[in-house]
Amino acid sequence: MDNKEQHPREEKPPMDEPPSQEGLSTGHEQGENGIGRAKEVTQEEIPALLKELESVRRERDEYLENMRRMKAELENSRARMKREHARSVELASERLVKELLPILDNLQRALEADGDIREGVEATREQLVHILTQEGLNPISSEGQNFDPAVHEALMTKPSDQHEEDTVIQTLERGYVLNGKTIRPAKVAVSKRA
Repeated sequence: MDNKEQHPREEKPPMDEPPSQEGLSTGHEQGENGIGRAKEVTQEEIPALLKELESVRRERDEYLENMRRMKAELENSRARMKREHARSVELASERLVKELLPILDNLQRALEADGDIREGVEATREQLVHILTQEGLNPISSEGQNFDPAVHEALMTKPSDQHEEDTVIQTLERGYVLNGKTIRPAKVAVSKRA
């Protein structure tokens, strides 16, 4: 049988409990050979260290609480912005539809009328153009302009002695810009050298 003494394992104190006052060490002192050794804490230093530890824990808890509060405020702000955006889109759509309803009524009247409806359709078209212009919609001017791939889509080229090369000579379908952004390029025929 072995004569060596069995030593029970020493357990470390939990993190939030103050350490026992026996064998406390703070940092390291430099030994003669450059190897650090634990610096013993005196009984007089323990109350000050415990007070400092408690102060650091309070400060940590305050930072954590502030971070949690800021995170909650950010999440609430995101949710509020999402709701407000959805509501503003809904209101904008509702307003536009209300403005377009009279045009729908006029088209229905034109279809129900006897005789030439051209005049009524023209007036209705002008009403629609006016509303869309107020919303920021503008037609792209094309004919006679230099071809611009940002606002034009070339469907064909035609030989021409009367125009410089890459000049729009015919608009096949009108294009539109909404508040400065191309939402439909103009479909055009472009000149090429004969």
